[in-house]
Amino acid sequence: MGIKWYKLILKAFIAALFLFIVIGPLSSVVLWSIAIKWYWPHVLPQEIGLAYWKQALGLQRDWAIAAVSIWDAFKASMIVAVVATIVTMTLAIPAAYALARFHLPFKALFLLLFLMPKVFPQQPIFVNLLPVFTRWGLAGTLPGVMLIHILVCLLFGTWISTSAFKAIPEFLEEAARSVGATKWQTFWRILMPLAAPGLLVSTVFVFVTSLTEFTGTFFLGLPFVTTLPMLLYSASGYNMQFASVLALVLLVPSLLFMVMTERIFRPEYLGSVGR
Repeated sequence: MGIKWYKLILKAFIAALFLFIVIGPLSSVVLWSIAIKWYWPHVLPQEIGLAYWKQALGLQRDWAIAAVSIWDAFKASMIVAVVATIVTMTLAIPAAYALARFHLPFKALFLLLFLMPKVFPQQPIFVNLLPVFTRWGLAGTLPGVMLIHILVCLLFGTWISTSAFKAIPEFLEEAARSVGATKWQTFWRILMPLAAPGLLVSTVFVFVTSLTEFTGTFFLGLPFVTTLPMLLYSASGYNMQFASVLALVLLVPSLLFMVMTERIFRPEYLGSVGR
C-alpha cells in the first residue's frame, strides 16, 4: 500500500513539474499581456485590463500606452510565410522524392548542402548576402524577405519530406506497377496519399519557421519590411505588455496548424490510406 502511494505521489509530482515547465512560461506571458500595472514585489498584477490588446488590434488609440497596431506586421508575416511555404514545398517534394527513391551520386553531400545554412552562424551569412541583395534590388523588399525565408526553410522541407518518402516500402510501388499503373499514377495514387502525413508535418514546420524567422528578415528586410518577430524584438526591450501580446499572437497560427493536423490525420484515417 505504501509503495502504491509512493508511486502515485511520484507521478503527481512529475505531472506537476511538467505542467510547470510547459504552462508556467506561457501563463506568465498571458498575465503580462493583460497587466496594466505590475510592480515588484507583487506576485500578481495590481491592475489588469485589455488596453494593450485593444491597442495592438487597432480597436483604440491611447498615446499613454506604448503600443501600436500590429495589423501591418501581421499581414506582412502571413504573406511571407504562405508564399515561402508554397514555394519551399513545391521545390522540396520533388527533391525529397528523388533523394528517397533514386540512387543519386553524392546524395549525402547533396543533403549536407541543405544543412549548411544551419551549421554556420546565420549572421555572417546574411551580412554577406546583403550586398548581393542590394545589387539585385531585393534588400528591404518583400520579395527579398520571401527569398531568404525560402532558403532558410528548404532544410526542413527537404529533410522531413525525404524521411516521409523513405518510410514507404518500395514493394507498394512495385505492386502498383505490376498491375499496370504508370509511374505518374503510382506517385499520385500510392506515394502521395501515404506520404501525406509526413508532408503535412514538413509543411507545418516550414510555415512556423518562416512565421518566426527573425535574423534574415532583420538583416535583409530593414528598414521597409516589418514582420511580427521584428516588432516583438523592438518591443521586448521597453514594453513587456506589448511584447507579450505579440508573443501570443505569434503562437496562435502555430497552435491552429497543430490542431488542424491532429484533426485531419487521425489514426483511423491513416489506417484507411493504406487499404
